[in-house]
Amino acid sequence: MRGNSVLLIIGGGIAAYKSLELIRRLKERGATVRAILTKAGAEFVTPLSVGSLTGEKVFTDLFSLTDEAEMGHIQLSRSADLVVVAPATADLMAKLANGHASDLASTALLATDKPVLMAPAMNVRMWNHPATQRNLATIRADGIAVMEPAEGDMACGEYGKGRLPEPDAIADEIMAMLTRPEEKALPLRQLTDTTRTIVAPDLSGANLFGRHVLVTAGPTHEPIDPVRFIGNRSSGLQGFAIARAAAEAGARVTLVAGPVALPTPRGVTRVDVETAREMLAAVEAALPADVAIMVAAVADWRAADAAERKIKKDGSGAAPTLALLENPDILATLGQHPQRPRLLVGFAAETNDVVDHAVAKRARKGADWIVANDVSTGEGDAGAGVMGGADNAVHIVTAAGVESWPNMPKGAVARHLIERIADAL
Repeated sequence: MRGNSVLLIIGGGIAAYKSLELIRRLKERGATVRAILTKAGAEFVTPLSVGSLTGEKVFTDLFSLTDEAEMGHIQLSRSADLVVVAPATADLMAKLANGHASDLASTALLATDKPVLMAPAMNVRMWNHPATQRNLATIRADGIAVMEPAEGDMACGEYGKGRLPEPDAIADEIMAMLTRPEEKALPLRQLTDTTRTIVAPDLSGANLFGRHVLVTAGPTHEPIDPVRFIGNRSSGLQGFAIARAAAEAGARVTLVAGPVALPTPRGVTRVDVETAREMLAAVEAALPADVAIMVAAVADWRAADAAERKIKKDGSGAAPTLALLENPDILATLGQHPQRPRLLVGFAAETNDVVDHAVAKRARKGADWIVANDVSTGEGDAGAGVMGGADNAVHIVTAAGVESWPNMPKGAVARHLIERIADAL
Protein backbone atom coordinates (compact mmCIF):
# COMPACT_ATOMS: atom_id res chain seq x y z
CA MET A 1 0.00 0.00 0.00
CA ARG A 2 3.02 2.28 0.46
CA GLY A 3 2.89 5.14 -2.01
CA ASN A 4 -0.80 4.71 -2.84
CA SER A 5 -3.34 7.50 -2.51
CA VAL A 6 -6.80 6.91 -1.04
CA LEU A 7 -9.72 9.32 -1.22
CA LEU A 8 -11.89 8.66 1.83
CA ILE A 9 -15.51 9.84 1.77
CA ILE A 10 -16.92 10.03 5.30
CA GLY A 11 -20.71 9.73 5.48
CA GLY A 12 -23.00 10.62 8.36
CA GLY A 13 -23.87 8.34 11.25
CA ILE A 14 -22.40 7.36 14.57
CA ALA A 15 -19.97 5.01 12.81
CA ALA A 16 -18.19 8.04 11.34
CA TYR A 17 -15.91 8.06 14.37
CA LYS A 18 -14.35 4.82 13.11
CA SER A 19 -13.16 6.68 10.01
CA LEU A 20 -10.54 8.35 12.21
CA GLU A 21 -9.12 4.97 13.17
CA LEU A 22 -9.26 3.87 9.53
CA ILE A 23 -7.15 6.89 8.54
CA ARG A 24 -4.59 5.91 11.18
CA ARG A 25 -4.46 2.35 9.87
CA LEU A 26 -4.00 3.49 6.27
CA LYS A 27 -1.27 5.95 7.24
CA GLU A 28 0.52 3.22 9.21
CA ARG A 29 0.58 1.13 6.03
CA GLY A 30 2.12 3.97 4.04
CA ALA A 31 -0.90 5.33 2.17
CA THR A 32 -1.63 8.99 1.50
CA VAL A 33 -5.19 9.84 2.54
CA ARG A 34 -7.34 12.77 1.47
CA ALA A 35 -10.86 13.12 2.78
CA ILE A 36 -14.27 14.41 1.78
CA LEU A 37 -16.43 15.01 4.85
CA THR A 38 -20.16 15.18 4.14
CA LYS A 39 -22.38 17.66 5.94
CA ALA A 40 -23.95 14.81 7.92
CA GLY A 41 -20.54 13.32 8.67
CA ALA A 42 -19.42 16.63 10.13
CA GLU A 43 -22.09 16.24 12.79
CA PHE A 44 -20.07 13.33 14.21
CA VAL A 45 -16.43 14.13 13.43
CA THR A 46 -14.85 17.52 12.77
CA PRO A 47 -12.78 18.67 9.80
CA LEU A 48 -10.02 19.50 12.28
CA SER A 49 -9.78 15.94 13.62
CA VAL A 50 -9.87 14.44 10.12
CA GLY A 51 -7.29 16.90 8.79
CA SER A 52 -5.00 16.36 11.77
CA LEU A 53 -4.83 12.65 10.98
CA THR A 54 -4.59 12.88 7.18
CA GLY A 55 -2.18 15.82 7.18
CA GLU A 56 -4.19 17.14 4.23
CA LYS A 57 -6.93 19.66 3.63
CA VAL A 58 -10.40 18.26 4.27
CA PHE A 59 -12.94 18.94 1.52
CA THR A 60 -16.55 19.63 2.41
CA ASP A 61 -18.11 22.05 -0.06
CA LEU A 62 -18.95 21.38 -3.71
CA PHE A 63 -19.26 25.11 -4.41
CA SER A 64 -15.98 26.30 -2.90
CA LEU A 65 -14.82 28.99 -5.33
CA THR A 66 -11.17 28.28 -4.57
CA ASP A 67 -11.41 24.56 -5.13
CA GLU A 68 -13.83 24.61 -8.05
CA ALA A 69 -11.73 27.15 -9.94
CA GLU A 70 -9.45 24.15 -10.42
CA MET A 71 -12.37 21.74 -11.00
CA GLY A 72 -11.76 20.34 -7.52
CA HIS A 73 -14.31 17.54 -7.59
CA ILE A 74 -12.78 16.16 -10.80
CA GLN A 75 -9.22 16.32 -9.49
CA LEU A 76 -10.19 14.81 -6.16
CA SER A 77 -11.96 11.87 -7.72
CA ARG A 78 -9.19 11.03 -10.17
CA SER A 79 -5.97 11.78 -8.29
CA ALA A 80 -6.47 8.85 -5.89
CA ASP A 81 -5.73 5.20 -6.64
CA LEU A 82 -8.89 4.13 -4.82
CA VAL A 83 -12.04 5.87 -3.58
CA VAL A 84 -13.35 4.54 -0.27
CA VAL A 85 -16.72 5.42 1.29
CA ALA A 86 -16.76 4.68 5.03
CA PRO A 87 -19.26 4.82 6.47
CA ALA A 88 -21.44 4.40 3.38
CA THR A 89 -24.90 5.46 4.51
CA ALA A 90 -28.18 4.43 2.91
CA ASP A 91 -28.37 7.97 1.52
CA LEU A 92 -24.96 7.80 -0.18
CA MET A 93 -25.74 4.38 -1.60
CA ALA A 94 -29.06 5.65 -2.97
CA LYS A 95 -27.39 8.66 -4.57
CA LEU A 96 -24.77 6.54 -6.30
CA ALA A 97 -27.26 3.90 -7.44
CA ASN A 98 -29.50 6.54 -9.01
CA GLY A 99 -26.82 8.86 -10.38
CA HIS A 100 -27.49 11.83 -8.11
CA ALA A 101 -24.77 14.50 -7.76
CA SER A 102 -26.18 16.85 -5.15
CA ASP A 103 -23.06 17.37 -3.03
CA LEU A 104 -19.29 17.00 -3.22
CA ALA A 105 -19.27 13.34 -2.14
CA SER A 106 -21.87 12.13 -4.65
CA THR A 107 -20.36 14.28 -7.42
CA ALA A 108 -16.90 12.84 -6.82
CA LEU A 109 -18.29 9.31 -6.91
CA LEU A 110 -19.85 9.93 -10.33
CA ALA A 111 -16.78 11.73 -11.68
CA THR A 112 -14.17 9.17 -10.67
CA ASP A 113 -12.51 6.78 -13.08
CA LYS A 114 -10.91 4.78 -10.26
CA PRO A 115 -12.10 1.71 -8.33
CA VAL A 116 -14.57 2.40 -5.53
CA LEU A 117 -15.01 0.51 -2.25
CA MET A 118 -18.04 1.11 -0.03
CA ALA A 119 -18.28 0.03 3.62
CA PRO A 120 -21.95 0.33 4.61
CA ALA A 121 -23.20 1.30 8.07
CA MET A 122 -26.84 1.79 9.00
CA ASN A 123 -29.70 0.48 11.10
CA VAL A 124 -30.52 -3.19 10.49
CA ARG A 125 -34.01 -2.39 9.19
CA MET A 126 -32.58 0.22 6.82
CA TRP A 127 -30.06 -2.33 5.54
CA ASN A 128 -32.76 -4.97 4.99
CA HIS A 129 -35.22 -2.55 3.37
CA PRO A 130 -36.05 -3.54 -0.22
CA ALA A 131 -35.00 -0.10 -1.49
CA THR A 132 -31.53 -0.42 0.06
CA GLN A 133 -31.15 -3.94 -1.29
CA ARG A 134 -32.17 -2.75 -4.77
CA ASN A 135 -29.60 0.04 -4.56
CA LEU A 136 -26.98 -2.43 -3.36
CA ALA A 137 -27.64 -4.73 -6.32
CA THR A 138 -27.40 -1.79 -8.73
CA ILE A 139 -24.12 -0.57 -7.25
CA ARG A 140 -22.53 -3.99 -7.39
CA ALA A 141 -23.76 -4.52 -10.95
CA ASP A 142 -22.01 -1.25 -11.84
CA GLY A 143 -18.72 -2.74 -10.65
CA ILE A 144 -18.52 -1.09 -7.22
CA ALA A 145 -17.01 -3.22 -4.45
CA VAL A 146 -19.27 -3.28 -1.38
CA MET A 147 -18.20 -4.88 1.89
CA GLU A 148 -20.73 -6.80 3.91
CA PRO A 149 -21.69 -4.91 7.09
CA ALA A 150 -20.92 -6.55 10.40
CA GLU A 151 -23.57 -7.97 12.70
CA GLY A 152 -23.98 -6.96 16.33
CA ASP A 153 -25.37 -4.44 18.79
CA MET A 154 -26.15 -1.00 17.38
CA ALA A 155 -26.10 2.46 18.88
CA CYS A 156 -29.89 2.63 18.44
CA GLY A 157 -30.29 -0.36 20.77
CA GLU A 158 -31.20 -2.88 18.09
CA TYR A 159 -29.20 -5.95 17.07
CA GLY A 160 -28.46 -7.18 13.57
CA LYS A 161 -26.56 -6.66 10.36
CA GLY A 162 -25.59 -3.08 9.59
CA ARG A 163 -22.53 -2.24 11.70
CA LEU A 164 -19.55 -0.69 9.96
CA PRO A 165 -16.81 -3.32 9.52
CA GLU A 166 -13.87 -2.77 11.85
CA PRO A 167 -11.16 -0.39 10.56
CA ASP A 168 -8.60 -3.20 10.31
CA ALA A 169 -10.97 -5.22 8.11
CA ILE A 170 -11.60 -2.21 5.85
CA ALA A 171 -7.87 -1.49 5.65
CA ASP A 172 -7.23 -5.11 4.68
CA GLU A 173 -9.88 -4.88 1.94
CA ILE A 174 -8.25 -1.67 0.69
CA MET A 175 -4.85 -3.34 0.71
CA ALA A 176 -6.18 -6.22 -1.36
CA MET A 177 -7.69 -3.85 -3.93
CA LEU A 178 -4.45 -1.91 -4.27
CA THR A 179 -2.82 -4.75 -6.13
CA ARG A 180 0.73 -5.48 -7.21
CA PRO A 181 3.95 -4.88 -5.29
CA GLU A 182 4.44 -1.72 -7.36
CA GLU A 183 1.35 -0.50 -5.46
CA LYS A 184 -0.34 1.03 -8.50
CA ALA A 185 -4.06 0.81 -9.10
CA LEU A 186 -4.84 -1.56 -11.96
CA PRO A 187 -7.65 -1.37 -14.50
CA LEU A 188 -10.74 -3.42 -13.83
CA ARG A 189 -11.56 -6.41 -15.98
CA GLN A 190 -14.67 -8.53 -16.20
CA LEU A 191 -14.65 -12.32 -16.19
CA THR A 192 -17.80 -14.15 -17.07
CA ASP A 193 -18.76 -17.81 -16.90
CA THR A 194 -22.16 -19.48 -17.04
CA THR A 195 -23.02 -18.71 -13.43
CA ARG A 196 -21.47 -15.42 -12.40
CA THR A 197 -19.70 -12.22 -13.36
CA ILE A 198 -16.61 -11.02 -11.50
CA VAL A 199 -15.33 -7.47 -11.61
CA ALA A 200 -11.79 -7.48 -10.27
CA PRO A 201 -8.33 -5.91 -10.51
CA ASP A 202 -6.53 -7.22 -13.56
CA LEU A 203 -3.89 -9.65 -12.24
CA SER A 204 -2.06 -10.38 -15.48
CA GLY A 205 -0.14 -13.62 -15.15
CA ALA A 206 -2.59 -15.04 -12.58
CA ASN A 207 -5.30 -16.73 -14.61
CA LEU A 208 -7.30 -19.26 -12.61
CA PHE A 209 -10.47 -18.95 -14.65
CA GLY A 210 -12.39 -22.23 -14.56
CA ARG A 211 -10.40 -23.60 -11.61
CA HIS A 212 -11.74 -24.51 -8.17
CA VAL A 213 -9.55 -23.27 -5.33
CA LEU A 214 -10.19 -24.48 -1.78
CA VAL A 215 -8.80 -22.34 1.05
CA THR A 216 -8.90 -22.74 4.83
CA ALA A 217 -8.34 -19.76 7.11
CA GLY A 218 -8.35 -18.65 10.73
CA PRO A 219 -8.05 -20.68 13.93
CA THR A 220 -10.16 -23.52 15.24
CA HIS A 221 -11.73 -23.42 18.69
CA GLU A 222 -11.91 -26.68 20.62
CA PRO A 223 -14.39 -26.38 23.52
CA ILE A 224 -13.30 -27.18 27.07
CA ASP A 225 -16.62 -26.13 28.54
CA PRO A 226 -19.40 -23.79 27.34
CA VAL A 227 -17.23 -20.67 27.90
CA ARG A 228 -13.63 -21.83 27.39
CA PHE A 229 -11.79 -23.30 24.43
CA ILE A 230 -8.38 -24.31 23.11
CA GLY A 231 -7.40 -21.93 20.33
CA ASN A 232 -4.60 -19.77 18.96
CA ARG A 233 -3.84 -16.24 17.83
CA SER A 234 -4.60 -16.68 14.12
CA SER A 235 -6.58 -13.74 12.70
CA GLY A 236 -7.49 -15.29 9.35
CA LEU A 237 -6.14 -12.26 7.47
CA GLN A 238 -3.66 -14.20 5.33
CA GLY A 239 -6.13 -16.92 4.39
CA PHE A 240 -8.85 -14.42 3.52
CA ALA A 241 -6.37 -12.42 1.42
CA ILE A 242 -5.45 -15.59 -0.50
CA ALA A 243 -9.12 -16.44 -1.08
CA ARG A 244 -9.70 -12.91 -2.35
CA ALA A 245 -6.70 -13.02 -4.68
CA ALA A 246 -7.79 -16.37 -6.10
CA ALA A 247 -11.27 -15.02 -6.81
CA GLU A 248 -9.77 -11.93 -8.45
CA ALA A 249 -7.75 -14.27 -10.70
CA GLY A 250 -10.99 -15.86 -11.88
CA ALA A 251 -11.16 -18.99 -9.74
CA ARG A 252 -14.25 -20.45 -8.12
CA VAL A 253 -13.23 -20.21 -4.47
CA THR A 254 -14.49 -22.12 -1.45
CA LEU A 255 -13.28 -20.60 1.83
CA VAL A 256 -13.61 -22.76 4.95
CA ALA A 257 -13.22 -20.28 7.79
CA GLY A 258 -12.69 -20.79 11.48
CA PRO A 259 -14.23 -18.39 14.01
CA VAL A 260 -13.07 -14.96 12.76
CA ALA A 261 -14.94 -11.67 12.33
CA LEU A 262 -13.78 -10.85 8.80
CA PRO A 263 -15.96 -9.89 5.83
CA THR A 264 -16.34 -12.51 3.12
CA PRO A 265 -14.29 -11.56 0.04
CA ARG A 266 -16.37 -10.77 -2.98
CA GLY A 267 -17.13 -13.74 -5.21
CA VAL A 268 -16.08 -16.30 -2.57
CA THR A 269 -18.26 -19.09 -1.16
CA ARG A 270 -17.71 -19.19 2.60
CA VAL A 271 -18.31 -22.08 4.99
CA ASP A 272 -18.00 -21.21 8.69
CA VAL A 273 -16.79 -23.85 11.14
CA GLU A 274 -15.53 -23.88 14.72
CA THR A 275 -13.61 -27.08 15.40
CA ALA A 276 -10.92 -29.06 13.56
CA ARG A 277 -13.33 -31.95 12.92
CA GLU A 278 -15.89 -29.56 11.45
CA MET A 279 -13.19 -28.01 9.25
CA LEU A 280 -12.10 -31.42 7.95
CA ALA A 281 -15.70 -32.34 7.13
CA ALA A 282 -16.23 -29.03 5.28
CA VAL A 283 -12.98 -29.45 3.34
CA GLU A 284 -13.87 -32.98 2.22
CA ALA A 285 -17.38 -31.83 1.27
CA ALA A 286 -15.85 -29.11 -0.95
CA LEU A 287 -13.82 -31.60 -3.01
CA PRO A 288 -12.94 -32.02 -5.80
CA ALA A 289 -10.69 -28.99 -6.17
CA ASP A 290 -7.83 -28.12 -8.49
CA VAL A 291 -5.90 -26.43 -5.70
CA ALA A 292 -6.14 -26.66 -1.91
CA ILE A 293 -4.37 -24.00 0.16
CA MET A 294 -4.48 -24.96 3.82
CA VAL A 295 -3.79 -21.68 5.62
CA ALA A 296 -5.83 -22.29 8.78
CA ALA A 297 -4.03 -22.67 12.10
CA VAL A 298 -5.81 -25.84 13.21
CA ALA A 299 -5.61 -26.76 16.90
CA ASP A 300 -3.48 -29.88 17.34
CA TRP A 301 -5.48 -31.15 20.32
CA ARG A 302 -9.00 -31.07 21.69
CA ALA A 303 -10.46 -31.87 25.08
CA ALA A 304 -11.29 -35.55 25.39
CA ASP A 305 -14.52 -34.70 27.22
CA ALA A 306 -15.81 -31.16 26.96
CA ALA A 307 -17.79 -30.25 30.09
CA GLU A 308 -21.47 -29.51 29.60
CA ARG A 309 -21.33 -26.83 32.30
CA LYS A 310 -18.73 -24.22 33.17
CA ILE A 311 -15.86 -25.70 35.17
CA LYS A 312 -15.82 -23.85 38.51
CA LYS A 313 -13.01 -23.21 40.96
CA ASP A 314 -13.64 -24.91 44.28
CA GLY A 315 -11.23 -22.81 46.35
CA SER A 316 -8.84 -25.67 47.01
CA GLY A 317 -6.16 -24.32 44.68
CA ALA A 318 -6.11 -27.58 42.73
CA ALA A 319 -6.29 -27.23 38.96
CA PRO A 320 -8.71 -29.45 37.03
CA THR A 321 -7.28 -32.28 34.95
CA LEU A 322 -7.69 -31.78 31.21
CA ALA A 323 -7.29 -34.91 29.08
CA LEU A 324 -6.45 -34.19 25.42
CA LEU A 325 -6.97 -36.04 22.17
CA GLU A 326 -5.11 -35.38 18.93
CA ASN A 327 -7.18 -33.66 16.25
CA PRO A 328 -7.36 -34.97 12.69
CA ASP A 329 -4.58 -33.71 10.41
CA ILE A 330 -6.39 -32.00 7.54
CA LEU A 331 -3.33 -31.45 5.35
CA ALA A 332 -2.13 -35.05 5.73
CA THR A 333 -5.65 -36.33 5.05
CA LEU A 334 -5.76 -34.42 1.76
CA GLY A 335 -2.28 -35.66 0.89
CA GLN A 336 -3.63 -39.23 0.84
CA HIS A 337 -7.19 -38.50 -0.26
CA PRO A 338 -8.73 -40.26 -3.29
CA GLN A 339 -9.71 -36.79 -4.52
CA ARG A 340 -6.36 -35.20 -3.72
CA PRO A 341 -6.14 -31.77 -5.38
CA ARG A 342 -3.67 -31.44 -8.21
CA LEU A 343 -1.72 -28.87 -6.17
CA LEU A 344 -1.74 -29.15 -2.38
CA VAL A 345 -0.28 -26.21 -0.45
CA GLY A 346 0.15 -26.24 3.32
CA PHE A 347 1.18 -23.52 5.74
CA ALA A 348 3.61 -23.90 8.62
CA ALA A 349 3.66 -21.37 11.47
CA GLU A 350 6.92 -21.98 13.30
CA THR A 351 8.88 -20.37 16.13
CA ASN A 352 12.31 -21.91 15.45
CA ASP A 353 14.18 -23.73 12.67
CA VAL A 354 11.46 -22.55 10.33
CA VAL A 355 12.75 -23.92 7.04
CA ASP A 356 13.90 -27.25 8.50
CA HIS A 357 10.49 -27.86 10.06
CA ALA A 358 8.78 -26.88 6.79
CA VAL A 359 10.89 -29.27 4.71
CA ALA A 360 10.07 -32.10 7.10
CA LYS A 361 6.38 -31.20 7.16
CA ARG A 362 6.14 -31.25 3.37
CA ALA A 363 7.55 -34.78 3.22
CA ARG A 364 5.57 -36.05 6.20
CA LYS A 365 2.18 -34.77 5.05
CA GLY A 366 2.38 -35.35 1.33
CA ALA A 367 2.03 -31.68 0.34
CA ASP A 368 3.43 -30.20 -2.87
CA TRP A 369 4.37 -26.87 -1.30
CA ILE A 370 4.73 -25.59 2.23
CA VAL A 371 4.51 -21.86 2.93
CA ALA A 372 6.41 -21.32 6.18
CA ASN A 373 6.65 -18.26 8.39
CA ASP A 374 8.18 -17.30 11.71
CA VAL A 375 5.46 -16.46 14.25
CA SER A 376 7.71 -16.10 17.28
CA THR A 377 6.87 -12.93 19.18
CA GLY A 378 10.06 -12.13 21.03
CA GLU A 379 11.34 -8.58 20.72
CA GLY A 380 13.21 -8.18 17.46
CA ASP A 381 12.07 -11.50 16.03
CA ALA A 382 11.12 -11.64 12.37
CA GLY A 383 7.66 -12.99 13.12
CA ALA A 384 6.66 -10.50 15.79
CA GLY A 385 3.07 -9.49 15.11
CA VAL A 386 2.53 -11.90 12.19
CA MET A 387 -0.56 -13.42 13.81
CA GLY A 388 -3.04 -10.57 13.68
CA GLY A 389 -0.61 -8.23 11.94
CA ALA A 390 -0.71 -6.71 8.47
CA ASP A 391 2.58 -8.08 7.11
CA ASN A 392 4.22 -11.45 6.57
CA ALA A 393 7.58 -12.86 5.46
CA VAL A 394 7.40 -16.39 4.10
CA HIS A 395 9.53 -19.22 2.74
CA ILE A 396 8.12 -21.33 -0.11
CA VAL A 397 9.32 -24.92 0.22
CA THR A 398 8.86 -27.09 -2.90
CA ALA A 399 10.51 -30.13 -4.44
CA ALA A 400 12.87 -27.73 -6.24
CA GLY A 401 14.11 -26.07 -3.05
CA VAL A 402 13.37 -23.07 -0.84
CA GLU A 403 12.47 -19.58 -1.96
CA SER A 404 12.45 -16.82 0.68
CA TRP A 405 10.30 -13.75 0.18
CA PRO A 406 10.87 -10.42 1.94
CA ASN A 407 8.46 -9.00 4.47
CA MET A 408 5.45 -7.54 2.69
CA PRO A 409 1.73 -6.88 3.25
CA LYS A 410 -0.35 -10.05 3.51
CA GLY A 411 -2.33 -8.96 0.47
CA ALA A 412 0.89 -8.85 -1.57
CA VAL A 413 1.93 -12.29 -0.26
CA ALA A 414 -1.47 -13.58 -1.38
CA ARG A 415 -1.18 -12.12 -4.86
CA HIS A 416 2.37 -13.43 -5.37
CA LEU A 417 1.32 -16.88 -4.19
CA ILE A 418 -1.71 -16.99 -6.49
CA GLU A 419 0.47 -15.95 -9.42
CA ARG A 420 2.89 -18.78 -8.63
CA ILE A 421 -0.01 -21.25 -8.33
CA ALA A 422 -1.46 -20.13 -11.68
CA ASP A 423 1.94 -20.65 -13.33
CA ALA A 424 2.23 -24.13 -11.81
CA LEU A 425 -1.11 -25.44 -13.08
